[in-house]
Amino acid sequence: MAVKTKTALVTGSSEGGLGFAIAKEFQARGVHVFATARSPSKVQALASLPNVTVLPLDVTSETSIQEAVKAVAAQTGGTLDYLVNNAGNQYVMPTIDLDIEVAKQMYEVNVWGVVAVIKAFAPLVIEAKGTIANLASISGLVRPPYMGVYAGSKSACEAISEALRYELAPFGVKVLTVIVGAIKTNIFTNGPGYELPRGSRYEAARKEISDRIAGRDVESRLGKPEDFAKKLVGDIIGGSTGTVARGNMSSFIRFATSFFPSFLIDSMVTGNTGLNLVGK
Repeated sequence: MAVKTKTALVTGSSEGGLGFAIAKEFQARGVHVFATARSPSKVQALASLPNVTVLPLDVTSETSIQEAVKAVAAQTGGTLDYLVNNAGNQYVMPTIDLDIEVAKQMYEVNVWGVVAVIKAFAPLVIEAKGTIANLASISGLVRPPYMGVYAGSKSACEAISEALRYELAPFGVKVLTVIVGAIKTNIFTNGPGYELPRGSRYEAARKEISDRIAGRDVESRLGKPEDFAKKLVGDIIGGSTGTVARGNMSSFIRFATSFFPSFLIDSMVTGNTGLNLVGK
């Protein structure tokens, strides 16, 4: 039997992350939620709630994506009102110290995974004349030291999302690009364990880089996922399109990168990074 209420699918819904909070907020507003993650066991806290269907979904696996599409279509009669591309990884490392394979895998999730999910679910969203929300990041605007490849992946997501907005408008589909600010989630602990390699030219900044890897450098500025989710789900259900900035520091960063002179941005971005200690 097809679901009668509005429906939403959220990628990366593991407990402790943004996706979990977003899925829970949709559910609280009476939307039937397909909460997905690579490991459904990490979403079980949502499974007991009414109007929640937990599905396995690995955004880097075409087979997994197609199975999720079939499962959703079977329950909705072939429609999906809201698709939220939240799944993502983070990799913090000086560019010349990168493990290329780790960086490539991050792009598989943050860029190609987003594209693959959009492509697969587009027929369902078009049928519903729904909304696709893609989560980018303030890092894609300021490109902080040691986060170049992560920032690049989020800039790519932003660009793809904006092009998609034009492309899907003729079909009555809204596309929302979300510049995500500093939010307290498990993104700092979910990635593969890594550290600055021994012998790095950035050895003098090891502490600062370690702090950034673990999220300690922004700990005091992190907002609550629940607050972010309330605003974002309100945006989506309210029919917003284009680009919005949500989460701590997001509006400020968006304004600053548009209007501040470059020397102020440089000072702001390189502070407390240890770069002043490197190369001495």
